[in-house]
Amino acid sequence: MEVIVNGLRKDVPTGTTVSGLLATEGLAGKPCAVEINKQVVPRRDHADRALATGDVVELVTLVGGG
Repeated sequence: MEVIVNGLRKDVPTGTTVSGLLATEGLAGKPCAVEINKQVVPRRDHADRALATGDVVELVTLVGGG
């Protein structure tokens, strides 16, 4: 199925969860904010929140610095 991730079209398997997408993107376990269709998805929901065809996903990584 097709979703949009940070403005790019991506094909992901049906049933892919937010956690699965983060793993695919190399972000598993890293500080990252997730928004789907302009709604923030809390970390506690990542494993249960499945993506749907056409979802628009924004992944925002957190970078420390000074």
